[in-house]
Amino acid sequence: MIKTYRSNPIRSTLKKLALGVGITLLGTQISLADTLTIGYQGMMNPWKTVIADKMLEAETGIEIEWRRFDSGAKVITAMASGDVDIATAGSSPIAAAISRGVDIELVWILENINEAEALVVRKGSGITAPQDLKGKTLGVPFVSTTHFHTLFALEQFGLSDQDVQVLNLQPNAISAAWRRGDIDAAFIWDPVLSRIKADGDVLISSGELSRWGKATFDGMVVSKEYAADNPEVVTTLVRLAAEADAQYRDQKESLTAESPMVQKIAKMTGGDAASVPAVLSLYQFPTLSEQTSCAWLSCGEEGGAAKALRFTSEFLKAQGKIPGLKERYSDYVNPSFAKQALN
Repeated sequence: MIKTYRSNPIRSTLKKLALGVGITLLGTQISLADTLTIGYQGMMNPWKTVIADKMLEAETGIEIEWRRFDSGAKVITAMASGDVDIATAGSSPIAAAISRGVDIELVWILENINEAEALVVRKGSGITAPQDLKGKTLGVPFVSTTHFHTLFALEQFGLSDQDVQVLNLQPNAISAAWRRGDIDAAFIWDPVLSRIKADGDVLISSGELSRWGKATFDGMVVSKEYAADNPEVVTTLVRLAAEADAQYRDQKESLTAESPMVQKIAKMTGGDAASVPAVLSLYQFPTLSEQTSCAWLSCGEEGGAAKALRFTSEFLKAQGKIPGLKERYSDYVNPSFAKQALN
């Protein structure tokens, strides 16, 4: 049996009313909702076809509220408040959430970010080398994978956020600020990345920074409570994501702007269909076998995902972005759903 009990307008209204009269709902559960709420972002990836085609609804028969967020930090905040059951976010906001005690678990690696995020500098800004960033203005969504790589890159360049004016801007705000000439640089993902590349130059990519020892990824996280109550839903979602990735790998060489997969991804992300194939090629989408190996979800603290979450958390703590570390990050990585989908 599928248990669904989270966010709907009635529940949200009741919470607001309770707060208005000084009544706390902490520790109580209002079973008024019958909708599974899933938060996602605008990155281009094959799993957007699962959303576009309502595949999960068709397979489970449940009602799903798909909510789009501008950044991982925002979707994780919604998850922490109980308004979202399942979400996709970057490894940095996931690591920050776990370190702050949000009770979630990573169940799927959407993509190894690789070359799909980059630090772009404006043509004519006078920035031709990393040291030229000193005294310049850089836009990035805070607590995102690009924020983590911004701080890491500055550290490698012998700079800090005291030397560079780092502004907390969401993707659409970065696009607008770039058009106005308000910022000299930005570290961001597509579709905004493609737009600013038109009159900018890539200074360094996440792929290069990952090869320096600080890998980043986008992942799917689930409320531990929801996962425990609805393992079949989570397994189905993971399987559908894996099938979408496999379909992409099969079609990769022949994709065009007119391909159905490309059209759906463009529609879901607001990007230009003509740019989708090239953007997708910048990512690496792990197979089910890779997901369930030590490279990603398995092998406890020695697994790739757990290591990445720990390394990211250690860096964020050193930067004063989180208060402390968890003893074991593998406690928040659950390969069981991917293993079930593999069988």
